[in-house]
Amino acid sequence: MTSSPSPMAGPQPENDPQGWPLRAWGLTLLGAIAGLSIYWIARPDRYFPELDHRDLRMASATFMATAAALLGLLIERTRLRWSLSFALIGAALVGLTVYWNVPSQASDQPWRIGCAALAVAMATPLFQAWRGAQPEQGPLAWHLSYREVHPHAWTDAVLGVAAWAFVGVVWAMALLLGQLFKLIGIDGLEKLLDKEWMAFTLTGAALGAGIALLRDRSAMLTLLQRVVTTVLSVLAPVLALGLLIFLLAIPFTGLAPLWNATRSTSPILLGCIIGALCLTNAVIGEEEAGEARSPLLRAAAGVLSLAMLPLALIAAFSTGLRIQQHGITPDRLWAVIFTGMACAYGLAYLVSIARYRREAAPHLRQANLRLAFALTAASLLLATPLLNFAAISTRDQVARLEDGRLKPDDFDWGALRFDFGQSGMEAIRRLASQGATPAIRAAAAHALSPMSRYELTPHKEPPRPRMNPARLVVLPRGTQLPPALFDQLADYSACGPDAHCVVMHKPDSDDAVIVTALGSTLYHFDGKIWAVDRHALSHDKAEDERIARGIKTGKVEVRNVKRRQVYVDDVPLGDVF
Repeated sequence: MTSSPSPMAGPQPENDPQGWPLRAWGLTLLGAIAGLSIYWIARPDRYFPELDHRDLRMASATFMATAAALLGLLIERTRLRWSLSFALIGAALVGLTVYWNVPSQASDQPWRIGCAALAVAMATPLFQAWRGAQPEQGPLAWHLSYREVHPHAWTDAVLGVAAWAFVGVVWAMALLLGQLFKLIGIDGLEKLLDKEWMAFTLTGAALGAGIALLRDRSAMLTLLQRVVTTVLSVLAPVLALGLLIFLLAIPFTGLAPLWNATRSTSPILLGCIIGALCLTNAVIGEEEAGEARSPLLRAAAGVLSLAMLPLALIAAFSTGLRIQQHGITPDRLWAVIFTGMACAYGLAYLVSIARYRREAAPHLRQANLRLAFALTAASLLLATPLLNFAAISTRDQVARLEDGRLKPDDFDWGALRFDFGQSGMEAIRRLASQGATPAIRAAAAHALSPMSRYELTPHKEPPRPRMNPARLVVLPRGTQLPPALFDQLADYSACGPDAHCVVMHKPDSDDAVIVTALGSTLYHFDGKIWAVDRHALSHDKAEDERIARGIKTGKVEVRNVKRRQVYVDDVPLGDVF
C-alpha cells in the first residue's frame, strides 16, 4: 500500500465556520418535542385497550425518532428541502417496516427492522456527499468519490457517540441538582425528573443540543474523528496477529472444536470480520494523504484484508451445517444473508490485495464505495415483505416432519407457533386436521391449546456433574457414602462445583453434615432423596406462631442448652444444628 507524509485529511464541513445559532436552538426544541411526542404516542391506551393499535403506535414513534435524528445530522442552511425530504423518506421507511413487522410476531422481526435502519444509516453519508458534490448553483452530481463519502460516515458515527455522551452529562448534572435542592427541602426538581414524560423530553432536548453544539464546532468534530481513526488503526496489528494465529491453527486443530465449543460460531466470526473491516479502513484512510505511513500498520491492514474471506467461509460452512442438521429457520436464513455479505466484502478485499498488493489501498476504497451502494440496496430489499423467511422456514420444517426425518416428540412445536409468525400458526392448524399420522395430528392439536412457549416446549435438565473424589474428605475416615448422597454433592447447596469439601456421615445414619469454606449444611435422607434439612435452618409455621404468642405474653427465659455445631481447627463454622 502506498503512503505519503501528508497529514490526514479531515472531513469538509458543510456548515458555516461561525456556526448557526438558530440550528442549536431549533434542534434542542425539536429534540424536546420529539421526545415528548414519542412518550405520548408509544404508551398504551389505558382506557380503551381494544383500540390500542400497538403496531401503529410503535411505527409512529419510530418515525418520529428517526426523522428527528436524521434532521439533526443533515439540516443545513443550503438545500434545506433536500435534507427535509431525505429525513422524512428515511423515517417513513423505518416506520413502515415497524408497522409491517410488529403484528407478525415472527422471530426475524428485529432483523427486518434492523435492515431498514441499516439501509437508512448507510444511505445518509451517501446523501450528504451527493448533496455537497456541486456548488449550490450547479446541478447535483450523481458521481461520488470515496473521499467525499468517507468523512461523512466517520463523522456521523463519532457525532452520534459524542452526542449521547453529552446526554449522559446532562442527566448527571440534572440529578445532582435535584439532590442538591432536596438538601434544603425543595424536592420539586427531583420529583419532576422522576416523571416518565420528563425523562423523554430531557433526553430528546439534550440529544438535539449535543448534535447541534458539536456540528457548530466542526474543528472539534474533525479532531474527534482523527483520534478515533488513529486509535483504531493502532489496534489493527493486534487483531491481525490474533486472526493470523487463528487461521494458521485451523489445519492442526480442525473445525470440530469450533462446533463443540459454542453454538455462536457464526456470530463470533462475523464480529471478527466487522472488526477487521473497520480497522482496515482506519488504516487506509479516505485518500492517499490519509494512509498510515507505518509499515507495521500497512502490513496489518493487508493481513486483515486477506483474513476476512476465510473467516466468512468458515461462518458460511457453520451456518450450512446447522441448516443441514436442524433445517431452515428465519434466524438461520438471516445468518445466510449476513455471511453472504461478509463473503462479498472478503472476496473484494482479497482480489484487491492479490492483484495490486502494495498499491491496493485506492482499490479497496473504491470497493468500499461500490459495496456500500450494494449493501444499501440489499438492506432495503430485505426490509420489505417481499422475502418471507418465516414462510420458507415453515415449509422446510413441516416437510422434515411429514417425511419422517423428525418425530412429533422431537419436533420444535414452540418455534413453529411462536417464531414463524402467521405461516407457522396456519401450518399447525393444517397439521392438526390433516397431519400424515395420528401422532402428528395429536401433537399439532396440543400445540394449538392456549399455553406459553415454555409450557409447550419441555425443558430438558442438563446432565448433573459428577463430584470429583480428589477434592472430597469423608469423616470418619474410610466411611463409604451412599451413592444417592454422593450424586448430590456437586450441587451448589452442597459441596459446589469446584471447592474442597468435607462430609461427616456415620454409617446407617440418615444425616450428613457438609462443610465448605462458606459454611456447613445439614443434609437429611427422607427415604427417597438426600436434601437440605430445612428444619435445621428455620422454624416451621406453627413454631413461628408460638414464638409470636410467647413474646406477647412474656413467656421468655434463658436456658443452658447443648448445641450441635461444626468446628474446624477449634473455630466454629456455620449455623447451629
